[in-house]
Amino acid sequence: MNMGDDLGDEWWKQGSNSDASEAEEKKQPAEKTSSKPEKRKRTTEKPVKAKKKKTNEQNKRLIPQKKEAEEEQSAKPKRKRRKKKTITEVLATSEPKPGCPADLQDLVKQYFSDKRSVIELEELKLQNSCFLSSNDLTHTLSSYLKQICPKWAKIQKQHTEKSSVVILIVCSSALRVIELIKQMTTFKGEAKVVKLFAKHIKMEEQVKLLQKGIAHIGVGTPGRICALIENEGLKLQALRYLVLDWNWRDQKLRRMVDIPEIKLDFMKLLETGILTACKEDKVKIGLF
Repeated sequence: MNMGDDLGDEWWKQGSNSDASEAEEKKQPAEKTSSKPEKRKRTTEKPVKAKKKKTNEQNKRLIPQKKEAEEEQSAKPKRKRRKKKTITEVLATSEPKPGCPADLQDLVKQYFSDKRSVIELEELKLQNSCFLSSNDLTHTLSSYLKQICPKWAKIQKQHTEKSSVVILIVCSSALRVIELIKQMTTFKGEAKVVKLFAKHIKMEEQVKLLQKGIAHIGVGTPGRICALIENEGLKLQALRYLVLDWNWRDQKLRRMVDIPEIKLDFMKLLETGILTACKEDKVKIGLF
């Protein structure tokens, strides 16, 4: 009996089935491997390049537009900035006007507006009655002093207090002090005049000079006069006339109150007791 006969037909069927299963297994991985790259292609196929092309095209269009706009701006004439005129330039083109009480009243109000309360500002306010007639730019110092103080000879003889003056003249510099003293020779008579400025003169020397004898007229700068009052070297008991060298201008056409440091000293001087004396009608102010 043959071996092939004993195995029967099932042996052949099993062999054929195993071959068929192996073939199927080989096909499956092949199909899997072939399907993977198709998926990758689908994922990578995004319209990125198309967007980039669009943006590049847009940029190409915008660049010439920007260039055109820049060319138009460069073609337009540039506006020149106006320089602020200095005090000298403004005054050089305008005629000087004589000072008036309103000028000093406004100056005091503006200076103290952000430093004092409403009640304090009212106390610092200078009334029109505090002022003498102002210089109309036709007077010399002697003629102006004669106008505001016609009874000077009598007042001069009655003055006997030391460390105090009857007339106090305030100006911007030591050189101007000397000029003004020369201008009042026809007015002062026998009255003694003292220089009250800081240049070449120590404050101790000025204090001794005021204590030693009787001085009738003091001419000086705001800074030194203020310092003398604060140190009790100069007293205000006998003071009756405060004359401000208001209309005089320096080489830059600036008045005394146009120079910041002098203006500051001047406002301090007014606070030392002069404003109070004016309110009490003890001192009168004249703008020369």
